Amino acid sequence: MGKSNLRYFFAGVLSFAIWGFFSIPLRNLKSFPSQEILYYRIFTSMVFLWIAILVFRKKQIKKDLDYLSGLGRKEKRVVGLQLLASTVLLTSNWYTYIYAVNNVSLQSAAFAYMVCPLITAFGGFVLLKEHLSRLKLISLAIALLSIILLATGSFVEVMWSVVIASLYAFYLIIQRKMQHLDKLNVLAVQIGLAVLLMLPFYFFQHGDVPSSSWFWGNIIVVAVLFTIIPLFLSLYALIGIPSSTLGIIIYTNPIIAFTVAILYFNEHVDSNKLLAYLLLLISVIVFNWSILKDILTFKKKNI
Repeated sequence: MGKSNLRYFFAGVLSFAIWGFFSIPLRNLKSFPSQEILYYRIFTSMVFLWIAILVFRKKQIKKDLDYLSGLGRKEKRVVGLQLLASTVLLTSNWYTYIYAVNNVSLQSAAFAYMVCPLITAFGGFVLLKEHLSRLKLISLAIALLSIILLATGSFVEVMWSVVIASLYAFYLIIQRKMQHLDKLNVLAVQIGLAVLLMLPFYFFQHGDVPSSSWFWGNIIVVAVLFTIIPLFLSLYALIGIPSSTLGIIIYTNPIIAFTVAILYFNEHVDSNKLLAYLLLLISVIVFNWSILKDILTFKKKNI
């Protein structure tokens, strides 16, 4: 990897490394209902994100508006449906992740993001007719074996992992279809739509607005440090490195998340889980073998 691309590579690693520590502020908010955390995460993220876009990204807004104005009625309807569907998937992913961290286990939440890239690949293979080599199909079979093994130990945990991973995987698949719009602008619109979707539930279910500075301090950390900043970094990373490389970097997230769960929160990991995680790690290596081989070959040439 050339020196000019190192900053993009570092941005990608940093984005997923930050998400790896996401469980810490969420556990700080464990005494609050998951839906309340979700409401205020979305509302706060929308405020900060739209301020950033309106101040720094006016050219990208104009470019996207020009593109949409040139579309026919049918194409605009497709874009609208994609935005709505992806918003529902992203919001549901956020809620299930928050709930899993505070009410199921940190490991179930972390395992979801080990499985997510594999589900994304399988979904792309089935829905988008993307090509998968025999080696990648073998890796998906190994991942399935890992999930089945985990299910024998804790069916509830593995179901939460698969649900969280599937919601985010199908969100990513829809994002792949939306190639002509700026990703950060799309995210801002999705969060805006999420606010509109959440408002009826918020007014019907919520109690008093929390007045605790502890709550709002953690919510702002969640919105800025664990939502907007890593999204900025991951989008920046894609400028200089291919998405396949970012696909490997994503595993920084669950590795750190597992470490935090075991060492910081003292969660127990039995032999059944360790074997399942080992199989999944093998699946990840097999799936990304061609990329890993290219990296190793490049390093040997430059020694």
